[in-house]
Amino acid sequence: MLNTEHANFPRAGFFRRLGAACYDLLLAIAVFMVAGAIGFGLFFGLTTTGLVSMNGFEHVADALNGTALYHAMYQLWLALCVCSFYALFWSKGGQTLGMRAWRLKIQHPNGQNLSFITAFARIIWSLLGIGNLWILINPDKLALQDSMTRSEVVVLSKEANQMRNWHGA
Repeated sequence: MLNTEHANFPRAGFFRRLGAACYDLLLAIAVFMVAGAIGFGLFFGLTTTGLVSMNGFEHVADALNGTALYHAMYQLWLALCVCSFYALFWSKGGQTLGMRAWRLKIQHPNGQNLSFITAFARIIWSLLGIGNLWILINPDKLALQDSMTRSEVVVLSKEANQMRNWHGA
């Protein structure tokens, strides 16, 4: 959704982004825990029904952690869930809850929301957050993931932040 009113807000600096990231880390941990419980429950169900082999392990947790394929699939599941959390928030309204608290919004320079694919690309290009260090030497206040996805993180006014809803209006 295009919101030209948000096209002229200033770009966010490193420390404001870091503050929002700290808030969002707590939410990401919660998503990670829920995804872990769901993933383990599914694995438990598959081993109980015999659809997945225990590979000689006595306990389900040992089979999950001791079998390279199972462990890799479980880790991929966890990563996809956490990344999807960010990508959904960024593509639907441009803000996670931490970003909303710090009045930040991710968007294209014209105010348009990111697509889900572009939001996912941002996650990859952020290099686990290291891409934000580029802001410290970039006078345009663009992180690596901003440059690579043609997006920006802006600081909304208090009024614009309060008027936003989760549908990108």
